[in-house]
Amino acid sequence: MYHIAPMPAPLDEPLRQQLLGCETATIGHFREVGFIDPAIRSVLAQTRIAGTAVTLSLPHTDGTLLNHAMRLVRPGDVLVIDRQGDERHACWGGVMTQVAKGLGVAGVIIDGVATDAATIREQGFPVWSRGVAALTTKLAGIGGALNVPISVGGLVVQPGDAILADESGVLVLPPEDVAATASHAIHLQHQEEEILARVAAGELLPDISGATALVERINQSAS
Repeated sequence: MYHIAPMPAPLDEPLRQQLLGCETATIGHFREVGFIDPAIRSVLAQTRIAGTAVTLSLPHTDGTLLNHAMRLVRPGDVLVIDRQGDERHACWGGVMTQVAKGLGVAGVIIDGVATDAATIREQGFPVWSRGVAALTTKLAGIGGALNVPISVGGLVVQPGDAILADESGVLVLPPEDVAATASHAIHLQHQEEEILARVAAGELLPDISGATALVERINQSAS
């Protein structure tokens, strides 16, 4: 049986654009939660997307529901796919890439494998996966679920969560966290530019960051 829940509310476009200006690694400087297993990697060498999570749970050989979802997805959606532990059957390949790109899908995150990596790269379509494989899913008629909570890369992902993904990794944020997180990340990115300018002018990084002062203070208190 196929369980199909309503499509989630899309992330407000100004918030999506603000999040798109952030690097996942910058957010990794101040946030500990929401990062997907780094073994799920970008197929493209350089990319960044931000959008609304549309979640799918697909059994090992059945890609039927993912195919059906191509009539439901909207521009800016990010497909997040739970493969229920299967790492042999690729649910995503060249045809899906070109169809999704034409529909304006922002990208796809797969806790499993993809195929047709050359086509993905040629199309420049953002895909994150655990690797590539030749064995693929079929229209097997087994079942699956759309827009339900899923487990991907060690995280529970809710439909409607905000996704930020780049070549460094994938971050999942509750929609209510996006504004504050993005604002702080952009502030830190500006600070990094200022720090690099000071280093170029001759200052030492540990003096700017306070690392040396912290080391000295801790060693003095321990002595």
